[in-house]
Amino acid sequence: MRLGEFRKEEQRNSELEKLHFTFLHSIPKNKTSEVTFILVGFSEYPDLQVPLFLLFLTIYTVTVLGNLGMIAIIRLNPKLHTPMYFFLSHLSFVDFCYSTVVTPKLLENLIVEDRRISFTGCVMQFFFACIFVVTETFMLAVMAYDRFVAVCKPLLYTVAMSPKLCWSLVAASYSWGITCSFVFIHFMLTLFFCGTKFINNFVCEHDAIFAVSCSDPYISQKVIFIFATFNELSSLMIILTSYVFIVITVMKMPTTGGRYKVFSTCASHLTTITIFHSIIICLYCVPTTKSSWLLVQVASVFYTVIIPMLNPLIYSLRNKDVKDAVRKLMSSHSSS
Repeated sequence: MRLGEFRKEEQRNSELEKLHFTFLHSIPKNKTSEVTFILVGFSEYPDLQVPLFLLFLTIYTVTVLGNLGMIAIIRLNPKLHTPMYFFLSHLSFVDFCYSTVVTPKLLENLIVEDRRISFTGCVMQFFFACIFVVTETFMLAVMAYDRFVAVCKPLLYTVAMSPKLCWSLVAASYSWGITCSFVFIHFMLTLFFCGTKFINNFVCEHDAIFAVSCSDPYISQKVIFIFATFNELSSLMIILTSYVFIVITVMKMPTTGGRYKVFSTCASHLTTITIFHSIIICLYCVPTTKSSWLLVQVASVFYTVIIPMLNPLIYSLRNKDVKDAVRKLMSSHSSS
């Protein structure tokens, strides 16, 4: 009896080991150390690698000098120590940061054959890019609210837009950007990735990453779609509401000179908003298919490379106060 029981127990253990082995091998592996992504964006144009490198290097140089220069000008000129330029300095900082997160890797991929990026590197690039893109979305909304208070309630402007409120609005924009990024990363890390995968973009953008997942990304995609739609709708609601009241107030002004001054002040902000939100809506809030990867790449170039360069140019070329500050700075340096 004991021998029979022993054999039955041994047979049962053998079956359990087989089941355990089968179960372990049926689970998709997400060994991040073994996962490698290859960014294949622009690799389909081998003859354009050097021209594209020079083009993007020039754009990145202008972006760095323009945004850091804007921050320096605002800090050095006491006349620009107002809420509007306080927000503009943070907008320049955000533009500089998320261009720096993406563009150096793009430049590297254009001149080397090895386009690999580690799983960790891709996740970190996506994480920081999300922080700065979401932060800019709400920073533009904050700037619209600032213009609303300045135009519609000019006598209460300095009281309403106190330094404490300005810092709170900026901190809220950064905090929400970080929160959204953590949520996106959490749902991304619930997916399984395996082996070496080709990302059909030059940046670790969410649709391209989900496309190479070894598991179903449906829930993660829906979460990001919902958050992105909420961010767009809420920020655009603030912007549109602010500018509706601004237009109503401007139309009530008795002189055309006052109207022109207000519109010239708001023109730079409106231009930035139009370009930025058009690209973001196209990229994040319109479901993409495999046939639209070229559109995704073009949109990615605009919001990660082109827009950070355009913002300081728009504000410096269309803003009289900034141009006067630049002239004053240059004249003081030339005289010294």
